[in-house]
Amino acid sequence: MRAAAGNRSGNGVHPGAWWLWALALGTAATRTTNPLLLGLLVAVSAYVVAARRPHTPWSRSYGAFLKLALAVLLVRLVFAVALGSPLPGTHVLVTLPEVPLPDWAQGIRLGGRLTAETLVFALYDGLRLATLLICVGAANALASPSRLLKSLPGALYETGVAVVVALTFAPHLIADAQRLRAARRLRGRPDKGLRGLLQVGLPVLEGALERSVALAAAMDARGYGRTAQVPVAVRRTTAALTLAGLLGVCAGTYGLLTAEGGSYGVPVLLGGVAAALAGLKLGGRRSPRTRYRPDTWNPRSCAVAASGVAVAALLFLAASTDPAALSPGVIPLTAPVLPLWPAAAVLLGLVPAFAAPAPDSPSPKEPS
Repeated sequence: MRAAAGNRSGNGVHPGAWWLWALALGTAATRTTNPLLLGLLVAVSAYVVAARRPHTPWSRSYGAFLKLALAVLLVRLVFAVALGSPLPGTHVLVTLPEVPLPDWAQGIRLGGRLTAETLVFALYDGLRLATLLICVGAANALASPSRLLKSLPGALYETGVAVVVALTFAPHLIADAQRLRAARRLRGRPDKGLRGLLQVGLPVLEGALERSVALAAAMDARGYGRTAQVPVAVRRTTAALTLAGLLGVCAGTYGLLTAEGGSYGVPVLLGGVAAALAGLKLGGRRSPRTRYRPDTWNPRSCAVAASGVAVAALLFLAASTDPAALSPGVIPLTAPVLPLWPAAAVLLGLVPAFAAPAPDSPSPKEPS
């Protein structure tokens, strides 16, 4: 109850700030293939999660995202070994039996020479995707899905409900699996291997189905999906502003990512964001609802979001000024070097570990 009281008093961090921080770290990870910088991003997110993760069931999903990231990395390496790569290399590690393929499968190779350059390139590429997944897992572990849903604009309420239900499915599934495995261990039954997986999987899926039915009944009882009547002119203006905003955001983002669009990218992107926000504001009239003690953007929330945005912006700058340091080459094969000021920029992501309030210890259960 103390954590809830802290949130009501305005001292808690807005859930949107946690997502902005995590997505900014993930965006920063896409700008580099340097394994030292990517490992530093993973360490920063792990430290913040360990220091500021609340004591809730959905916050335990971070470990599952770590395992998923490791699986993605292993799959990328397996594909590199099995399918090879068009990269030329001189350091041959092993020569695998090559499977002959028909003419219509030109460009695909099964087996053959495996070089160290190919393996290192696959490692760098897989580690970047794994870091992005870990950053998303940090957002899932730190931000409350229910509080995030309350903070969405009225126009995105129905879409937000679907997204939040999808995001909370994995944490609840993990919590159910951990609870059932613990119960089986207490009864002296196996909880590992194929047999344990089969005997735990059915109760987990049954619980997920029961939770879905209960959620649907609760949403129907609360009038989910009902909309208010608005004038036709307001509906058309909302649709026009939203469509123009989305097109502006897409065009501005494309301009920022290309060298030719550097002059118009920023103004078009800002104009698209403004039009989209105006459309969301008008679209909120169709969903009249009140918020009980809504979350506010306090200085702590701004500091958390700003630290992640600063990391992404500084790595974007580093990628344009010193691309060799952020993307170490594999031909010729050289050892990666940790660039000093980009590494210092990544350390700015540790700000939430000190700016955000510490989670309260879980209250002891009362004896039955």
